[in-house]
Amino acid sequence: MHNETLLPESTPEGLNEFRPNIDPARLNHAPGTLVDKYGRRITYVRLSITDRCDFRCTYCMGEEMTFLPRHEVLSLEECLQVAEVFAGMGVSKLRITGGEPLVRKQAMWLIERLGALPGVDNLVLTTNGSQLDRFAAPLKAANVKRINVSLDTLRPDRFKAITRIGELAKVLRGIEAAQAAGFTRTKLNTVMMRGVNDDEFVDLVRYAVDHALDISFIEEMPLGEIHGRSETYIGSDETLARLGEHFDLTPSAESSGGPAKYWRIPGSETRVGFISPHSHNFCDSCNRVRITARGELYPCLGQNDAVHLLPILREFPGDTARLRQAIMDSMGIKPYGHDFTAQMDAPQVVRFMSMTGG
Repeated sequence: MHNETLLPESTPEGLNEFRPNIDPARLNHAPGTLVDKYGRRITYVRLSITDRCDFRCTYCMGEEMTFLPRHEVLSLEECLQVAEVFAGMGVSKLRITGGEPLVRKQAMWLIERLGALPGVDNLVLTTNGSQLDRFAAPLKAANVKRINVSLDTLRPDRFKAITRIGELAKVLRGIEAAQAAGFTRTKLNTVMMRGVNDDEFVDLVRYAVDHALDISFIEEMPLGEIHGRSETYIGSDETLARLGEHFDLTPSAESSGGPAKYWRIPGSETRVGFISPHSHNFCDSCNRVRITARGELYPCLGQNDAVHLLPILREFPGDTARLRQAIMDSMGIKPYGHDFTAQMDAPQVVRFMSMTGG
């Protein structure tokens, strides 16, 4: 019988990984909560509801993408069942991702039900912003707490080049619609790319300040075979130093429940964050897992190991005990950390970011 904190009984045979000294106090969690073998409590799930997107961002997808057949994608009802089981295991933060989640047909049916799940007090959405002008008000009514919008440039021609087919004006209208609907702490997510958008970092922060937005700068991650990333990669420290020449940045202990480390600009509501999987590994405090649109549970973004939930959902519909056990078992393959070093152009993880769900 498994113990009360749902720790796996053993590490799978052959798993070779670093084993830190674990403070016994970290293992003292409330009964019924989901905890990995390092004592990290899992409170955050990123749930991808589609691999499809209406953009083709160069760092996220290949130029010619083949998307999953419909029958290989979790149904909305299956997404809800997975979320219900996680909520019952102590997960309080749920992020809806894609692809672009708002291109999924009937996505609001699911989001409305996720917003009403007992225990989930932080339902959030990551979007490219293309559909926000239509969906901002319904999302607010569905109890979505916050929205993150991917925005790598404020220049229309550059936006088109990065996204291949996107329109900047539509995204900016979406951000305005989110604010008009009453969303606060809306955050811009900016992927840092040398020679692509690094000359706009100051302008992006000024845009965030002028519109009372947060912004997080994200180091490129080596997911999928996208060549040239070693030339475009920029570390967080370099960007922080550049911004420090223009803004008085004060370190903050604030957290949004994810991996970002924040700085404040005095006199402004804006928080400037950095997500730094390369330069400042945040694995020690990892509290999250990812579910792909295909129902793969990835305990770590930077590893290929996964537990496949879709076969369980299809073969044993409604069997929440079996699904719960599979989720518990996934803690046995959650490593202490990833290693993205020297993998930029020959990544260990060959799936694209759009397949993982961010």
